[in-house]
Parts: sequence; structure tokens; C-alpha cells
Amino acid sequence: MPNQPSVIRFGVFEVDLQAGEVRKAGLRQKLAGQPFQVLQVLLGRPQEIVTREELRERIWPGNTFVDYELALKKAVNRLREVLGDSAESPHFIETVPRRGYRFIGHITPPSSFPSESAEPNFSSAVSAVARAEQPVAESPSRRNIRWKVAGGLALAGVAALLLWFGSGKLRGRIFAKSRSLEIHSVAVLPLENLSKDPEQEYFSDGMTDELITQLAKVGRLRVISHTSVQRYKETKRPLPEIARELSVDAVVEGTVMRSGDRVRITAQLIDARSDTHLWADTYERNVRDILALQDDVAQRIATQVGINLTAGDQTQMVSARVVDPGAHEAYLKGRYRWNQRTEAGLRAGIKYFQKAIDLDPNYPQAYAGLADCYIMMANWGFMPPAEAYPNAEVAARKGLALDDHLAEAYTSLAYATLLYDWDWSGAEQKFRRAIELNPNYATAHHFYSIYLMAAGRHAEAQAEIRRAQELDPFSLIINSVVGWIYYEGRRYDQAIQQCEKTVELDPNYAPALLDLGNIYLRTGDYKKAIAQFERARAVAGDKSIVLSYLAQVLALSGDRAAAQKILYQLEKPAPPMFVSTWDLALIHLALGDKEKALSFLEKAVDQHVGWVVRLGVDPALDTLRVEPRFKALQQRVRVPLSG
Repeated sequence: MPNQPSVIRFGVFEVDLQAGEVRKAGLRQKLAGQPFQVLQVLLGRPQEIVTREELRERIWPGNTFVDYELALKKAVNRLREVLGDSAESPHFIETVPRRGYRFIGHITPPSSFPSESAEPNFSSAVSAVARAEQPVAESPSRRNIRWKVAGGLALAGVAALLLWFGSGKLRGRIFAKSRSLEIHSVAVLPLENLSKDPEQEYFSDGMTDELITQLAKVGRLRVISHTSVQRYKETKRPLPEIARELSVDAVVEGTVMRSGDRVRITAQLIDARSDTHLWADTYERNVRDILALQDDVAQRIATQVGINLTAGDQTQMVSARVVDPGAHEAYLKGRYRWNQRTEAGLRAGIKYFQKAIDLDPNYPQAYAGLADCYIMMANWGFMPPAEAYPNAEVAARKGLALDDHLAEAYTSLAYATLLYDWDWSGAEQKFRRAIELNPNYATAHHFYSIYLMAAGRHAEAQAEIRRAQELDPFSLIINSVVGWIYYEGRRYDQAIQQCEKTVELDPNYAPALLDLGNIYLRTGDYKKAIAQFERARAVAGDKSIVLSYLAQVLALSGDRAAAQKILYQLEKPAPPMFVSTWDLALIHLALGDKEKALSFLEKAVDQHVGWVVRLGVDPALDTLRVEPRFKALQQRVRVPLSG
């Protein structure tokens, strides 16, 4: 094999034939002896069947004392173990029954593995094409294989020439047309943390999240959100199966390694329908240039799936500024805790985002993260709205002042504008702007659907939340909101079905249990309602919202004494529990005291409790709609009145 290069690359692997080493994302793997020899022989004849007899002659020549069939099987099994491959769904080593083995992976030409100073190697590409065109006396089957290899090498040579002349758009079109099926959707699976240090999981998760965010800015590509891909962390399931569950055409997987002030990301793109590797590359930067590294990877993936980036796309994706390493680390920890969506997680998120801002006051994403935390703290009753929403607005506006193309900040500001300022038209404009900037930002569609629901535009709300669900199919909160919108639209059967689906995703997800119980409450099935509220209580504890629902169902089912006992507990809460006047109003209404219910609703409006925007649609308030005081409250909140 005189023409075999000394270093061969495929996927995230490098095989150094001279050193006898296999490296994964730059890290040496334990593979030596006979398994390495098998790999070397297979790489010498890619896409061809290498028979067992040929392997025996190469690796065990003249040795009659070795059960080479068993030894070969063990060597191939070890090889697959190192490559993360399998006989059932092979990416690299294919078993050809009763004949031998074949290397089916895509070997990356040296010219397509860019470094910061490398140039394409055209002489090797052209000479490879020339060698492929030499006539050879061989069988028709082998001739067909040779022609396929020759065609592939010719395409590699043409691609290298195009890269040399800088024709990025033309290159993208050629690559796109060379694939039998176009790629319209992609999922970025959690990047593997090569440090193996559990304390660094926030870093690999954060890098995954940021890569998704960057790639999602290409509006012509559907990109699955972080919360839905996170469930596949450390999974060994076949990629086509994962792709089917997420309804995507392609999957990106890879690794991340941080060592000192250097960060390396290795990524590969796989066509999930054919389970074939399309591209792989490794990127390394100083940690201060981490944003540029993410931009590079995202742009390369977009190009590889056949999308020609417009000037607007490139403006959206390119981050020219460097970021303070400590600030970036604090930001990643903040997003890690934010994604937990618990009170403790949100409070920790606020601390980390504030730390990032203290270290780098010009870090726009940190302000957006801070705004998100404050909004959730108010919405879930963990913090007084008069404290949380204004803080969210200030943070979001600061983020936009630093980067007026930041969809996350527009979304946060839009939501706060709705829930605290009751500026309905201004909020809708901001939601639309956020979606224009990043059509793949599931949270923007999610929050906008709540706006539409509160405005009584239920059909539009369902369309918007379904779009969020397409982008984040396994998000518990988004699946919950699908059911919530059905409930607010009085479509109770569909609401129950959706809430049950969400509970199936996670039986311990308290918001879905509360939503399901609330639907039973409003439809008069008090026994089922109590059962769901008690399940939520077992998970979440005596949170004020859980106790509020329990008090309501006890009151409506006739156990007024038990309801009054809970009400007394909530009206004089022990710190640090915060109890919303909105929840107190609903308890008094369930007890039949409309006057007190209205008084607490008036207090809720005075305090700008976020959920007062639901005055026009919530079925729980139907008995108050004829009351003049209630109509006056709707006018104060400027609720759009339909009909």
C-alpha cells in the first residue's frame, strides 16, 4: 500500500499508521496489536470487502497454532468497541456474512480538514484522481467499486479546487445537489465531555446549548432545542432511531474538551435517513475566542447541509467580540441551572448571570439569561412580581442595548411588557421581532402563544405552541402549555389528553399534574382533581400554588373547613414563602365569597401579578364576568375583548 497516507481521518478519529495510534478528538485510544493491524488493512482498501483469508495471511501468516477465526472475531470486536461501532448498525466496520469485513466510513481528505494556517493539498487530490483513472484488469464487480471510488475522488478534487478559489456559495450548491435528499432539519446531540469530570458537565451542556442557539439563527433550517436533545445524553441508541423520534433529517454529534485556556470541539454531521457520515472536523481556540469557535462550527454545519448563508445569516451568527473566560463560565453555569426550572435552580441562575455581568458588563447574553430567571421567578410564585418583572425589563433592555439582534432578549422583554406593563401591542411587536431574528427559538413561540391565548386568539395560540413543540418536542413546559391553551379555550377533552401525555413524559412533573388536576376541578370531577393535586404535593411539597389548588377543590367539593384551614395558612405565610393574591382570590371564589374574590383580584392588579392578563379567558372566573368591578379590572389591564 505505497500510496496510503501516514495519517487517515474519518469521523472524529485519526489513525497514525507510523506511530501505530488511534486518536479520538485528539485523545489517544487504547488500540494496538492485532485489532490495529485489522484496522490498517481495512483502511488500505476502503469500501472493499477484505476476506477472512486475506486477513489471516496478513496478520497470522504461516501460524497454524492460532484459532484465527476466534482471534479475528475478538480483534474486530475490540476495534468496534474503540470506534463506538456496532455490527447491527455499523458506521465504520461492516460484516459481510461468510466473506469478511469492509470499511464503510467516509475517509476525510487532508484538504477538507482546515487548520488556522493550512491550505488545501491540491497535488494529492489531483494525483488521486489521476490514479483512479488508470486502467486495471479486474472483475466487473471490483471495476464498479473502483469507478465509484474514482468518482468520489474526482468530486473531492473538484471540491478542493472550489475551496481554493473561495467559491463558498457554489460549493454549497454542489454539495447539496450531490445528496439524494435535502436536509431541512437537524438535531445537535449533547456534546460528550471528554474530561470525564462531572464538575465540567455544565461546560459541555452549555457548549451544546450555544451551538444550537447559533445554528438556530438560520431560519431555513429547523433546529431542535436543547431540552429535547438533552434526554439523549450518554445514550447508546442508534442515530436513525433518535432522528425518527425528533423528526429530523440529520444529526450532529461530537465532543468538547477544555484544558487550561484551550477549548477543542470535534463535530460530525450524519445523514440520519441513510446513517452515513457527511462531514467531520475539529476546531480549537483560546477560551477567550469561544464565541468565534461556536460561530465557525455552526456556519460550517449550515454549509454542509446545503444552506447558502446570506449576509443576514452571517451577521446573525458572527460574534466579533471576545468574552471574559470567567464571565463565560458563569454564564454557562447560569444556563445550566436555568434549564433545571426549579426554584433553587432559578435562584442559582440569577447569581451566576449576575456574576457574569460583574466580570463582563458588556455580555448581552448574560443579561438575557438574568431576565429569563426573573420572569420565571414571578410566574411561578417564587418572587413578588413588583420586584421580579421590573428587574427582568431592565436586564432585557440592557441586553438589547448591547446587541439589538438578540432574540432571547427581545423575547424576555416582550413577555415582561405583557405581564407587567399590559402593553399588548408593544409586546406583540417584540415577540414578532424575536421570531424574525431566530425562527428556531422555541421559547419565543412558547411565550407568544401565551400572549395569543390571553388575548382570546386560541386558534393562533395553538398554532404557535405547536411550532414550539416541533422545535422542542420533549420539553415538559411546552407540552404542558399545549394542554393549558386547550383548557383556556374550553376544549377540556383535548386538554386532558394532552396533560396525560405530558405526565407520561415525566410522572413527577408538578406543573402538568397541577394542570391536569385543574381541568378535573373545572369540569366537576373533584375526586380525580384531588388525586392529581396530592401527587403534585408529594413531588413539590407545600408550595403556595399547590395548596391553593387543594383549597379550591376542597371548597367546591363541600369540605369548607379543610379549605378554610389552608386559606388561613396562606394568608399568613411564614417567610420565605410568597403567596400570590391571584391564588387567594381563586380560593375565596371557590368558597363562594365573590366580594372577597374581587377584592383580592383588585390587589393582584395593583401588584401587577402576571396572570391577571388571563382575566378575559380563564374559566375559573366565569361566574364573575357580569360583575361591574370585574369588567373594570379587565379595562385596567387593557385585556382585548372579543365579541
